[in-house]
Order: sequence, then structure tokens, then C-alpha cells
Amino acid sequence: MELARQTVKKSDFGRPLGMVRVLSGAMLWGISGNAAQYLFDIHKISAGWLTSVRMLTSGVLLLCIMQCGKDRRLIWDIWKSRQSAQSLLIFGLIGMIGAQYTYFEAVAAGNAATATLLQYLSPVLIMLYLTVRLRKKPSTVEISAIFTALLGVFFIATKGQIHHLSIAPSAFFWGLMAALGGAIYATQPGELLRKFGPGIVVGWGMVIGGAAMSCFYPPWRFHGQLTMQSVIGIVFVIVFGTLIAFYLYLSSLKYLQPIETSLLGCAEPLSAAVVSVVWMGVPFTLFDWIGAVCIVGTVMMLTLLKKNPAKNRMSGEE
Repeated sequence: MELARQTVKKSDFGRPLGMVRVLSGAMLWGISGNAAQYLFDIHKISAGWLTSVRMLTSGVLLLCIMQCGKDRRLIWDIWKSRQSAQSLLIFGLIGMIGAQYTYFEAVAAGNAATATLLQYLSPVLIMLYLTVRLRKKPSTVEISAIFTALLGVFFIATKGQIHHLSIAPSAFFWGLMAALGGAIYATQPGELLRKFGPGIVVGWGMVIGGAAMSCFYPPWRFHGQLTMQSVIGIVFVIVFGTLIAFYLYLSSLKYLQPIETSLLGCAEPLSAAVVSVVWMGVPFTLFDWIGAVCIVGTVMMLTLLKKNPAKNRMSGEE
């Protein structure tokens, strides 16, 4: 009886702790986008340079942390299989660069709030891909999600004015590319994640992607204004916006189900929007907020749909 009581207490404590961790990680990701915007707008640092430095540094640090854990043997085992090595290279060169570089370019061309919201369209792209691949008819919820996502994009891109694009075409393009990159990032390394864990896979992916980006944007060739403020901004993006945010998100999985972390992860675009308005002074209209609600609502709908697939089948929605 006493053991059962202790287990309940531990569970009751662990769940709020997990929620705090995933929310903190998501908010750090959102704030990191604004820190990057600050570096691009004020200190004229290039998106490509920041991407290569961020991925290389964060990847090396993440692998060092994994080296201290119980799965350190798997760090090098991932390269012993030709299949896993090839999959890892594809993830690093296409998935990682596709998600990281395009996002920073979207931030540089527009702002962190818009870039983060457009990137959050990736679950819709994943759903469309699986629908075509599996040749299944989309359910009512899935059709509603697509419509809601498109409505959100319309409001963000036009501010409600049908014949006018309110954001730079390059920002819109890179934002959609970030969504596509995020979809590849989330789906391509599935087998690797199950076998070696997210820490090792993402760590190596960052190192591979960062090394490839360094061929075009060498970390030792700095372009921009090097000041104390810019150094603090770069450190924040690497340490807090990448390494610590990723650790908080991963550690929350000890206490929460993946479905719950996905829902709570919606704090990222909302925090990015709030910080953009308060800190960066980005004008956010009523239509922007409506668009944000539409896109975040889409993610929540698709996440809840994954939680109850049997319910959809029972209601005849295949």
C-alpha cells in the first residue's frame, strides 16, 4: 500500500514536471527564432553562416552529452551498418539542412513569427503525403485540417486582402520550404530513431548538415557586426535555442506521452508571435492572430486524430 502511494506521488509530480519541460523547450525554440531575427536585422549576420555554426556546435555538444550516457556505445554503432549510415547521411544533408537553413532564411526574409507559423504546416504536408502513398480517402477531420491550414496561410500572407500579398514573396517561399523541410525531418529517420534514439540521430544529423553547410558558409568567415550583443545572441541560439530546448523536449518524454508533447509543443509558434510583437516590434494584426490560431488548431486536430485512429475507422472515415 505504501509503495503504491509513493508511486502515485512520483507520477503526480512527474507529469507537471514533464509539462513544464516541454513548454519551456517549445518557448525557447520560439524565442530563438526572434534572437536569430535580431542577429539578421541588427547585426547583419547571414542565415547560412548562423545555420552552419548552430548545427556544427550543437551537434558536437549533443554527441558529447550522449557520450556520457548509457547509450554511448550506439554513437559509433550507427556507422557500422551501411543502411543506417546511408540513412543518416540523407537525414543530415536533406532533412536537417532542409529544416534548419530554410527556417533561418524565412526569418531573415520576413520575421520569426511568420516563419515559425508557416513551418508548422509540416504536419499537413505529412498527412497529404501519407494519404497519397497509402491511397486512402482523407477523413472529415483531415479535410477540415487542410482547409483550416490553408485559411491560416491566407490570413497570414494577405492580412485579409485578397489581391495583396502582405509579406515578402521570399519570406513566403522560404516559409513553405521550411514546412517541407520539417516534414522530411520528421518522417525520413523513423527507423534510425527507433534503433538509436533521437539524441544520437539528431546529434550526427546536425554535425553532417553543419559540415556540408560549412562548405558554402565557413564558420571562420564571419560577415556582420561582431559585438557583445551579437555574441550573446549567437550563444543563445546555439545553447538555449537548440541544445537546452532539445534536452527539455526529450526529457519530457519520460513523464508524458508523445501525443501530449506534440500538443504542448504548439507553444512554440505562439511564443514566437508574442516575442516578435513585444521585443522585435513586429506589427501583428487581427488577421495574423486568426491565421496563427488556424495553423495551431490544425496541428492540434491532426495530433488528436493520431491519438484516436480507431474512432475514425468506427465512424466510417477511412
